[in-house]
Amino acid sequence: MNKIITLSFKGLAAVLPLTLTLYFVYWFMEGTESLLQPYVPEKLYFPGLGILLACSIIMVAGLLMNLYFINGMVGFFNRQIEKIPLVKSVYGAIKDIMTVFNIKDKENSKGVVSIEIQPDMHLIGFVTGEQTGKELFERDDKIGVYIPLSYQIGGYTLYVNRSQVTPLKISVEEAMRVALTGGVKAKK
Repeated sequence: MNKIITLSFKGLAAVLPLTLTLYFVYWFMEGTESLLQPYVPEKLYFPGLGILLACSIIMVAGLLMNLYFINGMVGFFNRQIEKIPLVKSVYGAIKDIMTVFNIKDKENSKGVVSIEIQPDMHLIGFVTGEQTGKELFERDDKIGVYIPLSYQIGGYTLYVNRSQVTPLKISVEEAMRVALTGGVKAKK
């Protein structure tokens, strides 16, 4: 009986990551298509048009952000949104999350760090608030480090002395994978 259960878990571990990835891609494609379909005449519609249009809109938006006028307009609307109670909290949190995951490769050496919480016990984190640490703790040389929790979305932001932080030489993506999975690595 134990052998059957062990084989079942091995099969689940082999199939689940691929299945969930394919389902997410299918869900995204289906959602994009269903949003577009009511607005396009049947003669012009073909499967995949929604995805093609969504990718095109995202690329054009990225190109337009390089224009000074458009960038200024977006900044103006951002400031207006940040004045609306409750909306500003959600909008600000989403913006902050996007900033965390937008750390450039050249910043990885200072972005991913280790904090020694006890002798021989370390947490992996991401430097997110150098300026905030200076503002909150004027007399101390503290920096903000985001510590993600394993197997869930969430974490803590710790303000620690700069001397307690050791830069790690791994990418942000790899560090996030290690932190979120509890260090479990899938065999390749």
